[in-house]
Amino acid sequence: MNDVLQLKGTFEQKSNSSRPGAPELPAQATVKIEHVRQLKRDLEQLKEYWQKSKLINGALISVFYIDVIAKSRRISATLAKGNETSNSSIVGAKFSNDNKLKHVITHYVSIDTLDESINRYNYAICILEKSYNGLITADDIQRLNNNLQEFNYPYLSKTIFAKIIVDSYYVEKFRIPSIDKKFSEDSIITIYKTDVDTCELMEKIGISLLPGRIVDETTMLLTPDQLSILMQKAPFLISMAVSDLSHFTKLDFQLDNYKSLTIPKPTNEPIIGVIDTMFDTNVYFADWVEFTNMVDPNIELTASDYNHGTAVSSIIVDGPSFNPELDDGCGRFRVRHFGVATGKSFSSFSILRAIREIISRNRDIKVWNLSLGSSMEINPNFISPEAAILDKIQYENDVIFIVAGTNKNTKEKMFIGAPADSINSLVINSVDFANNPASYSREGPVLSFFIKPDVCYYGGDKSKLMRVCSPTGEAMVAGTSFAAPWIARKMAYLINIIGLSREVAKALIIDSATGWSSQTMPSSLIGYGVVPKNINDIIKSPNDEIRFILSGVSEKYDTYNYNLPVPIYKNTHPFIARATMCYFPCCSRNQGVDYTNTELDIYFGRITTLNHKGKLKTSIKSINNNYQSTNDFHWLYEETARKFYRKWDNVKHIREIIKKNKPKKVYNGLWGISIKTKERLEEKYGIGIKFGIIVTLKEINGINRIEDFIQQCSLRGWLVNRINVDNRIDIYNVAEETIEFSDN
Repeated sequence: MNDVLQLKGTFEQKSNSSRPGAPELPAQATVKIEHVRQLKRDLEQLKEYWQKSKLINGALISVFYIDVIAKSRRISATLAKGNETSNSSIVGAKFSNDNKLKHVITHYVSIDTLDESINRYNYAICILEKSYNGLITADDIQRLNNNLQEFNYPYLSKTIFAKIIVDSYYVEKFRIPSIDKKFSEDSIITIYKTDVDTCELMEKIGISLLPGRIVDETTMLLTPDQLSILMQKAPFLISMAVSDLSHFTKLDFQLDNYKSLTIPKPTNEPIIGVIDTMFDTNVYFADWVEFTNMVDPNIELTASDYNHGTAVSSIIVDGPSFNPELDDGCGRFRVRHFGVATGKSFSSFSILRAIREIISRNRDIKVWNLSLGSSMEINPNFISPEAAILDKIQYENDVIFIVAGTNKNTKEKMFIGAPADSINSLVINSVDFANNPASYSREGPVLSFFIKPDVCYYGGDKSKLMRVCSPTGEAMVAGTSFAAPWIARKMAYLINIIGLSREVAKALIIDSATGWSSQTMPSSLIGYGVVPKNINDIIKSPNDEIRFILSGVSEKYDTYNYNLPVPIYKNTHPFIARATMCYFPCCSRNQGVDYTNTELDIYFGRITTLNHKGKLKTSIKSINNNYQSTNDFHWLYEETARKFYRKWDNVKHIREIIKKNKPKKVYNGLWGISIKTKERLEEKYGIGIKFGIIVTLKEINGINRIEDFIQQCSLRGWLVNRINVDNRIDIYNVAEETIEFSDN
């Protein structure tokens, strides 16, 4: 088998030279004056309502769109004034409950800004009456943009008028935010962000908040009585609400007779963090686990509270010893285990606080296993508080969470539970030993779009259970809780021993689960596929494949390298290709379904240089025909871009498939990669964001061309390193040696 190669070179950075074009309607689109009048009436009614309300200083307004809307198609002249853009006032986003998926985006604006919008709509209606007989078309807007039609209205500029018309086309209506969900227990509530402090706002309503019940500036834990007051006096403030009490998703243990096992003392093995239920310090591998109990000391613990956590840590420490068919070649790992829950139920609020403290005090741990999960399904319109805190931690720290995909005890379809909706985490579902989705598998996606689970692994099922060590001896179990630790082992091996970044390690895991056979979309049950058992199948490739690693940092709009020398044979490139990219973006829970703040759009393929209008134009012929960010005119709906190009997703997997493949035409002998960075909000969260890319080239004739590739890369200035396991282990062991200095 071939070693995976690590290519080190320079990615160039380029700012975005293009500027937003003039406002346009889609071809054949029209806007009638009646619709514009109705939108103006909506705004007037909202102004009247918010002027009477003294609770907040401005206005909360939900904009109902006709479709899933791209950032460039959101309102731009409505709810805007002077330097205040419409985009800067967004405080929430969700999908409507209609049969067709549509955006509902909520803004918080001043009454003055609302006044300005009403005036603009008034003026636009006058212009529609005088110049367009109450009906304006896409051609009319085009003529206006090209100065082919006079526009002599001093009270409204031509550009603002065109923007109001385009806004009106995409907007269905304006409304006050609303929520209809009811809760009968303590709940974690998130309100829309306004210019009034949350505690002050709650005091106005009649709710007194204790400091210990506040998660962040807009999220708090409320009792049923407090929530009833909020629902009665200000339901429009509620952006998101979830029950605080989560029932633990696990499958029952089947205890077997105790079988004695032995294990040597730990030395310098890597440490994996485990956040789970209790750990029994009497098991045979107890010396390998450093345990901290973080459950309230007033809670009485029972024997069953130790089963799940002990079993999870047993797999991480010594799983292959009692599951030899799953020997992954990764060896043993030490564990730092934090007990944050009992075996029956847990408080999400308590776990949120515990996770923050745990990570802040254990900076040395890079890989964390979290096999706790809620029995309740995720909400389609917002991320759970537990997942949001995991995403925030992973954006701010160089760590990765391996999260179990949660289980079900029914034959009915069931969506995954928190915190398996964490976007930055690697979420694991289960398959049985025949690679079929496990009977207890719950499904994604998250927010109607994000692929979760990411991958799957063996977690046991009715046909064949998995062995673990429990407090009373050997146990036979099944569940995603016991699939996740196997992936945590692999991630820790790649990061701690092989020395890869978490971005590259995550991309390698996901890429290893994919194949060449079909171009189907990732599955809602198994994600991108089943991860190979042995680590060598992840860090090595077949002899007819060249697999290499690229990593970089996005500093500007375009991060690119056009200098990849893919081997040539008989004046062709005899390869098909695939690429997987991962990154850890900043996420905003208060943005609802528009959760990730940064988009990295990947282009990979042959470099072409064409004469375009007398100028030479260099571009990438991407293997997946991606043209989202090209200068060529291509109309692409936002829903299509999300589905086929994973727009706004933080995992990108593009590939060709094995069929009757023909060698590729050689343009100039070079291939390239380009990463386009786009921002959803005004802040530049994408500056400095790291990415990892795994590229695989498969020779269609089965010939090994890796030496040719290494030689050509070296000639073009790339530093090429082979990922050799034995060498990396030697380096790790030397780095972890304790040096004792003599007194002399």
